[in-house]
Amino acid sequence: MTAVLFDFSGTLFRVESTEAWLRGALAELGLEPPEAEVARTARELEAMGAQPGGARPSRLPEDVAGVWGVRDTSAELHRAAYTALSRHVPLPEDRLHDALYERHMTPGAWLPYPDAAEVLGTLRERGVGVAVVSNIGWDLRPVFRAHGLDAWVDAYVLSYEHGVQKPDPRLFAAACEALGARPRDVVMVGDNRHADGGAAAIGCTVHFVDHLPAAERPDALRPVLELVGGTARG
Repeated sequence: MTAVLFDFSGTLFRVESTEAWLRGALAELGLEPPEAEVARTARELEAMGAQPGGARPSRLPEDVAGVWGVRDTSAELHRAAYTALSRHVPLPEDRLHDALYERHMTPGAWLPYPDAAEVLGTLRERGVGVAVVSNIGWDLRPVFRAHGLDAWVDAYVLSYEHGVQKPDPRLFAAACEALGARPRDVVMVGDNRHADGGAAAIGCTVHFVDHLPAAERPDALRPVLELVGGTARG
């Protein structure tokens, strides 16, 4: 194997809890609702799936259903889908909907999995190419820079920049091309069997990890090093 493609959310990074997300946005706006209201609102936001990278919606309202399946093909659709979900939850102020969306794009809202730095650094030492392939509606590069992982990533292939989303094979093909790697020599690592499994359509090996809180998944990325071995790019 000469290259590895990694998913972002649930694979290399885990988003903060819904309650922490809400509290962060409240603090940014200087809002201090009662504790009971904060806890209730966090539960309702989580059930609605309003936090990008968090829990999936328990139900899709009619005003969101039409855009949900293509939300990651543009920044505008991504914002529209998630702010529409949050608007189904009563919030202390209307401006909090946009504040929540902005909050999830900040580096502080994300935590790398414990073994992410070790695995990415080892791949770089072995000369193995690395790309991040993500269904997303915003630029995640600042998150990698803030957490010190950007130096080990050779390319970012983000759905909203290409207008297509996983499992579309074109996104994986673009990543392989960016790394100068043949798909048969590439491993795709992700947490979503449908979306990330699409890499198999162009001949990539696919390896799955579980989307768990960071503290509960200390070393799930390390088997990737065994899959890749010591083969470097030619």
